[in-house]
Amino acid sequence: MAAKKSPFFDTATTLGKIVAFFGISALCGVLAAGMIVPVAAIAKTGLTTGNNIVSALPSTFEKLPIPQPSRVLDTEGKEIATFYEQNREPVKLKDISPEMRKAIVSVEDERFYEHNGIDPKGIARAVVGNLTSSSRSGASTLTQQYVNNLLVNNQILTGSKDRTVSGQKEYSDKIRELKYAVAIEKEMSKDEILEGYLNLVLFSGREYGVQAAAQRFFSVDAKDLNLQQSAMLAGMVQLPNVYNPINNPERSLDRRNKVLGNMYRTGAITKKEYDKAVKSKLGTKPSSSASGCMAAEDDGYFCDYVTNLILKDKNFGKTKEDRQNLLFRGGLTIKTTLNSALNKQAAKDARQAIDPHAKSNKDIYSSLVSVEPGTGNILTMAQNTEYAPESKESGSRTFYNFAVERSLGGAGGFQGGSTMKPYTTLAWLHEGHHMYDKINAKRETFLPGSKWKASCLPGGTATVGSKWTPKNASPGFYRTMTVDTGLYWSINSATVQEAHKVDLCTIADYTTKLGLLDQDADEGKPAPISPANPAFIIGSANITPLAQAAAFATFANKGEYCEPRAITSVEDKDGTKYKVPKEECSQEIDPQHVADLNGTLKKIATNRVSKGQVAGPIAGKTGTNDYATSTWFVGYSTGISTASWVGRLKGKAATKQNQMHGALINDQRSPKMVDSSTFAAPLWVDFMSKAVQQYDRSSFGSVSKAPKPKPKPKEEDNSDNKSDSKKEDSKKEDSKKSDDNKSDSKKSENKGKEKSKPTAPAKPGDGSND
Repeated sequence: MAAKKSPFFDTATTLGKIVAFFGISALCGVLAAGMIVPVAAIAKTGLTTGNNIVSALPSTFEKLPIPQPSRVLDTEGKEIATFYEQNREPVKLKDISPEMRKAIVSVEDERFYEHNGIDPKGIARAVVGNLTSSSRSGASTLTQQYVNNLLVNNQILTGSKDRTVSGQKEYSDKIRELKYAVAIEKEMSKDEILEGYLNLVLFSGREYGVQAAAQRFFSVDAKDLNLQQSAMLAGMVQLPNVYNPINNPERSLDRRNKVLGNMYRTGAITKKEYDKAVKSKLGTKPSSSASGCMAAEDDGYFCDYVTNLILKDKNFGKTKEDRQNLLFRGGLTIKTTLNSALNKQAAKDARQAIDPHAKSNKDIYSSLVSVEPGTGNILTMAQNTEYAPESKESGSRTFYNFAVERSLGGAGGFQGGSTMKPYTTLAWLHEGHHMYDKINAKRETFLPGSKWKASCLPGGTATVGSKWTPKNASPGFYRTMTVDTGLYWSINSATVQEAHKVDLCTIADYTTKLGLLDQDADEGKPAPISPANPAFIIGSANITPLAQAAAFATFANKGEYCEPRAITSVEDKDGTKYKVPKEECSQEIDPQHVADLNGTLKKIATNRVSKGQVAGPIAGKTGTNDYATSTWFVGYSTGISTASWVGRLKGKAATKQNQMHGALINDQRSPKMVDSSTFAAPLWVDFMSKAVQQYDRSSFGSVSKAPKPKPKPKEEDNSDNKSDSKKEDSKKEDSKKSDDNKSDSKKSENKGKEKSKPTAPAKPGDGSND
């Protein structure tokens, strides 16, 4: 059986109300010295209760930081996105219109400038009303409301389940509020209290503070609010949802006019001002300031990447919850590396390459990501989709960021195809060979058990587990050729023979040094690319476009690799600075080896891809995996490196059923042989033709030249000399044919694609790549 309440403390009874009132009266006697206690016996009980509560309370309380939105800025200081739970932009009192100040005082606390935190007349009026009716009415001063809002803010920030929200307060809450109000009046001036209140109070939804409210409902700053606008906002404070002008315009108008009447009654405005204002319409001009990356439009994926970086970094809090609270409440200013104007262009080009609204393109996407050589700064991160929840009707919306790894909001990378071949060439140069060396590229097949040198593996070797036939994409190249020719035409059999003559661990080591990770190496987790399976040399590993853009930026920067970074500084509203990654660059490749590599990659980008459309010097490498589920072009100038990717997401596995060969793309039948030249390279050209104009375009350095042939001994007869001369001429002619595109693959190039003859279905990763 429930215990029976004493009528002295049951606030549902009249007697209880009287007792509670005298508890407050006692507090007022202690703090404000002036209220008369009319009934001695009850007053004694009430006084004891009130004094106990007062003595138990500290004289002041900790005012925790007021939640403020965090802002993400691009490299020029332009706002990309905001994050908030409470949309608030604190302003100084001088930046709030006088009309707004008068309106809030007139309607909420007309004796604000006369009392010391509590208003005995207001309390007496409220008590009389409470004693004669079943409902409660408040008598809170602006100072008390300010205190209450501060307490609620503290409860939110500390995770307290108790809420001293209006209408749910106990009398002990009211007593506490009164004591703190008097204490704050001793610490702060009236103008400071009014400024604090107007920046703290809820106006509607998630709009807190007068600046956010002015922008939300009138699209003006708080300093520009006129009389009728001020009256409407002041009227909303009592019941924000009820008096919302968008949802309830009639109620809002009626409430506004009552506020205007109060302003006139208290002398805050003249009769003429009142008459004019009360006849005006609400005149709302709503604007929105959405929170989060969905409002960042084309910058949404970069915004998401930045968000994930912060939520994973313990410099911003011990737990993910702490870091999230900081992001949404800490008033951070997050400065980034993004060139948002160029990123807008990248998104536009990505959509033009692969139309996200085309019915045929539900699982075909495009991505562009750019990195600055020498700094690692991420300049663009765009794709053809909208940053929004996925839609069954269209592939135009997704939260997946195709450029980055899964843990940072990405899709887990894609097979790199022939964009991986430069790492084998670097190993070739590293081990003392040259671009002009000849390689026998006749071998087509490696049988099970074939041994490959891999010094970092047990036994010092890697073994082919099953029959491996890395097919060439172009016919006529199973022959001897220079390393330069093999890379220029992206000949698999040439790259494989290079790798067979060097240490696979040297090749894998270069991929690790330049930041490439196999996104599925460790049960779906990124890890360094393993040399155990030789197929990695022609692109079997899943890598991210961001990693490739950063790696190729090393080629543009004379062999110095820079970790990609997106954030340059983070500072909170109080000026506290947070630790962010600095530029981290290290020399990873011999500059001459890079210059020699660039000699070939420059010809690929200039002669085969750009063909005069992108101002040079430029360089780059094509790439297409088996069945063209992933196609690439990664290219660069000395000032910007960009990875262009076009392919499938859900069907990215290199299987026949996923192939893009002959598939419907952009609602049209694609060529029978899709490769990098079909979509990815043209996308890169469209974007880089504009992008390179904004950044440095210096020389890539001088290429090591082949040594001149040694002169023949004089005693040799003329016939021998003629023979040698013919042989040398023949060599020059062979070289000329390769450089001038007069090889057996001329037919393929003339069609603008790197094709292969119909062959038996290739196994995933076997290297039918361009």
